[in-house]
Formats: sequence, C-alpha cells, structure tokens
Amino acid sequence: MREIVECIDSGTEFCPCKLAEAGECIICSQLQGGCFCDCLNWKGVCIYHEYINNGSKAKEGRKTYGCLVKETEIFEKDLILIKFEVPHKLAIDLSKAGSFIFIRPNEDNIYFDVPISIMEANIDTNVVAIMIEVRGIKTKNLLDIKSGDKITIRGPYWNGVFGLNNLSVQKDNNVLVLARGIGMAPMIPLIRKLYQSNNDISLILDTSPYKDYYVKDYLKNYNVNLMQELLLDKGDLSDEAKVKIKAIINEKDIKYIHLSGADILTVKLIEFLNELDRKDIKLSCCNNIKMCCGEGICGSCTARFSGHRVKRFCKVQIDPRKVFEGRRFI
Repeated sequence: MREIVECIDSGTEFCPCKLAEAGECIICSQLQGGCFCDCLNWKGVCIYHEYINNGSKAKEGRKTYGCLVKETEIFEKDLILIKFEVPHKLAIDLSKAGSFIFIRPNEDNIYFDVPISIMEANIDTNVVAIMIEVRGIKTKNLLDIKSGDKITIRGPYWNGVFGLNNLSVQKDNNVLVLARGIGMAPMIPLIRKLYQSNNDISLILDTSPYKDYYVKDYLKNYNVNLMQELLLDKGDLSDEAKVKIKAIINEKDIKYIHLSGADILTVKLIEFLNELDRKDIKLSCCNNIKMCCGEGICGSCTARFSGHRVKRFCKVQIDPRKVFEGRRFI
C-alpha cells in the first residue's frame, strides 16, 4: 500500500521549489522524472503546470527581513524571550500553528541562522514573540540582543508540527496537550487553534528543567484546564503521568493528543497508548528534526526509513506515528 505523503509547501506561493528543479519534488511524479501524472497528494494545484508556467524553474523562495527588536527578557540563564516587529503579511503567515523562522543577529553570516518556533504572532500589532532555549553557539549569540537592536529573520516556514491534519479536524471535542520544558512556547499557537474551534483543552505541563512556566500570560487568553506534573522519569513516562493521562482519556473520552516536547515524550506516549489499545487517538507533535536550510536541500532534516526511503522533514507533513515507525537509527 502506497503511503500518502504531503508537502507543507504544496499549493503555496513557494511551490514549486528548488527540489522540483533538481528532479526531487516530494509530490509530483513528473518532477521526479516519471512519465505519467501520479502525484502523491492532490492539493488543488498542479505543481508540474506551475513549474512549466514559471519558465521551468522554481518560484522565488523565502525572503530575509531585518526586524526591529521591541522587547527582550531573560527568564533564566538559558531561557530568553524576544519580541520583534515584522511586516503585516509575515505576521499573518506566522500566526498559523507550526510556524517557525530562521533567526540570527543582524549580520551577514548565514551560518548563524537557527530555526525557532513561533510562540505568538500578533496580527494587530505585527509583533512576533519567540522563546529560545540557549544550547549552543548559534543561540548564545542571541543572548546579547537588546530592545532597539536589529535581527535578521528568514521565513515563513510552517512545518514545525507533525500531524497538522489531525489538528485541523478538532472541533467541539475534548483534547489533551502534553508539554515539557521549552515545548511550552510552540504549544501556544496550537492551543489558540484548539480554543478557536471550541475544544475543551486539558493541559499537563512539566516545567522541567525550568523553575516555572513562563507562558502563563499567554495561557490566560484561553480556557485551559492546567495541571502541572512530572511527565518523564528515567527515560520513560512517569507513573504519575501515566495515571493522570489514562484517567483524562477515560473520563473525557479524549480523541486527540498534542505533544510539545522532545521526541522521547512522543515515543513513550505512543508506546503507552499502544498498551492501552488506543491507537484510535489522533496525535500531533513538535517537529524536532535538525534543520539548516529549511528547504530540503542541505539534507540536515533527512531521516531514513525501511525500504530505503528518505524523508525531508523540513517539508514532509506526516502523522507522528509514521515519524518513528520503520525509522532507521543507524
């Protein structure tokens, strides 16, 4: 049975992209070198037709913007908040769940680009907020940014969440969100989306390794049933978390769960749901794949699966269960 594949950029202003020029289009069979039209996922637009009409070349890619920093705040030594002003259209594009950008200090060295998920994009003020966990050379460079400085960003990108199709169909349902650590930041646009669709939201938040949850001002805007609990213990779901998750699933008849944290949280939750025989519960999760270019070209985001399949996870939109099923780690 052929796996249904979806490209996050298919049908957008950025399609066809450089992959089409190289004969590596994720969707179009003819731009993969095939003789027949046999696209993997019809999005209402013929990618091959767009490619030919554009002079047999890729569309213009994402733009780079110089943005004014409006506010910065250091919560802990390795956790910072940056708010900056963007053009109005970019603010609208970044308001979608799963949006992210590449950001660096206002310099020409593109090697300092780092992908960061959007925490909030206010389309009234055109101010975007991101929360950054300082881990290496690229993010350390952002510690020196102050209000009034300029930063350089590239975007918009939209594949920061796997399982967006599962998210989009949630309406008038009881849903559960599990978030841990820096995952508290990218969960905010997703919670907003669930709230706007009249879902009853239960949130289990594990602040580890931080002392507090620094998104409380954002959560006030949504009707969220917040519970704080240790989610991971010695590389597995904690016993307390298992009890609470099982109870919420049964009491509220949960049909959808979003995971905002490291991959291990997603893997262990999938294993736990399998133990409960609840494979029917739809999932979405953070895209934690390492990225460098964001366009599927550099190969940093690729993962290999059984059957010699390679997936470019900066563009491929997929169900979370399929991210880890059949994946080769060697």
